[in-house]
Amino acid sequence: MPPNPQWVKNLAPATPHGGELLAKERASSNINVDQLAEYLFTKEALDQRERILKVLAADPVFDKSQNYFQGRNERIKASLGKAKRLTQLAVQHKWSPEDHSCANDLLTEVTPYRLHDTMFLITLREQGTPEQQKLFLKKAENYEIIGCYAQTELGHGSNVRGLETTATWNQADKTFILHSPTLTASKWWIGTLGKTANYAVVMAQLIVNGKHYGPHPFLVQIRDLKTHEVLPDVHVGDIGPKFGFNTMDNGFLLLNQLKIPHVHMLARFSRVDPESGKYQRPANPSLIYGTLTWVRSNIVLQSGSTLARGVTIATRYCAVRRQFQDLDAAKDAVGENQVLNYTMVQYRLLPLLAATYALHFTGQTWCENQKRMSAASDGQLSDARRRPGPEELNPGTDLLADLHATSCALKAYGSTVAGEGLRTCRRACGGHGYSSFSGIGSFYADYLPTLTWEGDNYMLTQQVCRYLLKSARAVISGKAGDNDTTRILKTYLDRRDTTGAAYDILASDSDLVAAYAWRVAHMTFEALQKRDVEKQSWNSLLVDFYRLSTAHAQYMVVKSFHDALFQPEQARALEGSLDRQSVAVLHKLFRLFALHTLVEREADEFFAAAATTARQIALARRAVMVLLSEVRPHAVRLVDAWKFPDWQLDSSLGRYDGRVYEDMFRRASELNPLNDVVFDSNPNSRVLFRGEARMSSKL
Repeated sequence: MPPNPQWVKNLAPATPHGGELLAKERASSNINVDQLAEYLFTKEALDQRERILKVLAADPVFDKSQNYFQGRNERIKASLGKAKRLTQLAVQHKWSPEDHSCANDLLTEVTPYRLHDTMFLITLREQGTPEQQKLFLKKAENYEIIGCYAQTELGHGSNVRGLETTATWNQADKTFILHSPTLTASKWWIGTLGKTANYAVVMAQLIVNGKHYGPHPFLVQIRDLKTHEVLPDVHVGDIGPKFGFNTMDNGFLLLNQLKIPHVHMLARFSRVDPESGKYQRPANPSLIYGTLTWVRSNIVLQSGSTLARGVTIATRYCAVRRQFQDLDAAKDAVGENQVLNYTMVQYRLLPLLAATYALHFTGQTWCENQKRMSAASDGQLSDARRRPGPEELNPGTDLLADLHATSCALKAYGSTVAGEGLRTCRRACGGHGYSSFSGIGSFYADYLPTLTWEGDNYMLTQQVCRYLLKSARAVISGKAGDNDTTRILKTYLDRRDTTGAAYDILASDSDLVAAYAWRVAHMTFEALQKRDVEKQSWNSLLVDFYRLSTAHAQYMVVKSFHDALFQPEQARALEGSLDRQSVAVLHKLFRLFALHTLVEREADEFFAAAATTARQIALARRAVMVLLSEVRPHAVRLVDAWKFPDWQLDSSLGRYDGRVYEDMFRRASELNPLNDVVFDSNPNSRVLFRGEARMSSKL
């Protein structure tokens, strides 16, 4: 196709232009964007992002102009090139692991090395002995070996205890025999496995002298390190195209009585003694799943920024897009109304904007807890009596049990809010939201697996409720330790027959948090009544458990957001870093998130728990509408504070400068390779595409 003719190049969008509209939006708010961004992320992190962005944006390997036009083979080939280039740049610029992670985040495209850089390396560090780290970790860090984490199977995903792959100890030659006894034992969905990895950490059922000891991690070589050909007794490949995530070679793996040396069982927490052949039990069986806990903590942290990406695009576009006139506008009003001015759009987008901040502060809190767990010695994480039954999780002050339940609840809730929020953002962008150029659709498709992997979100809620029920039993028996969960349960028991709830959710922020806690406690004891007294089956209560886990997660997010703003130490840091106007807007975001979640999603549960009255709920709905109008002038600056560069968003609709229509037309008319093809549309012709370059395209 010839370049756009000059008369087309001379065309401009109808006025007011997108840039003018966004400038007006930013002028309507007094929030200091740079100041707020530094408080959210720190100046060091923002400087790091800017430094790495300059390197990536200047390198032709990372050119994004054809991303939305490539098929899967082209995309995965280009992605492999980007992965290799990132490792070269890391060496060239002496990047730290944090720098390398930042580069991957800016790329916003999972590369075939991604699971090596994350789960494989983390597993070697967390679950390998010093001897094993010496043997394998340095090679992995230098990409001399490239690995993946092979847990999920064709027939089992969330149920790790049901995995079918076996690892049988052979005392005669002191090896483990890895085997896939059924087709459904095939490892499946494993990122980096399909074509890239030459090693895999394989989770397999350990069998010693005919006795099963549950899933354990084994390091297995699957391809030759020189030729990259698949090794004997290994069958491995790519599983094919997916709904999204098509720059990753998710793979399958079957093993046929494959022998591996004794040292290849990762043995920091449990091992088989090579001389006696006896299994040495870990002090804490749950530590075997440390990689999953680490991954879930990162999902919690990333859910806020994931949602913020979609909210940024949708908010900017809805400020630029104009449709119809307000029916009640003055008769002399000129021009169409900005879409963001319609309350129905505000009602869909602004609570999501508040949720980005709520999830961000929650993620920071959770990662701090994760660091505490990692720093603790094995002896401090006492959960040695845990059995595989559905409710066998020790309650109380046990850090690991509490963090495990927290990770399950927040992973399920945070990723669901982010995933469903991205879908809302796309729809809020109207027809243009369906275009790949919006930057939301492909990102949404790539994020969706997060709702099911590392524990399906519905399944994970059961683990949360096991912990809550055990904690409630401990409180009733007077044997509970002292942590946040047991405290809210005790408060409920102390007050329910005397003062009741009596929380003023409209006038008091602390009461609003307390109402969320009351609801969790009420639902916990209701579930306990059904389970222990009425003897209802576990399966019959799964819907109750899902609602209880969601309530628990919402309480933790509301509490984390509140603590980040109002706890004395955090409040001092906030007031010392931000001006009064910005602090006031953050307070409004807290109330918008907490009240909107309460009245528009969960009002019946708060009312049933007597945490609120019907009148309070009605007044809270009014308060939400007022908050929407108060947050509306600051919306563009609040998304600006996330500091997403245009290069990272790769979105026509979400451009910082508002040049939405110019960029959409440029991509469609100048970058689109299909416009270089001449169709032969005659139904009687065998030629599909005309021209020398396409003459081979025939029926």
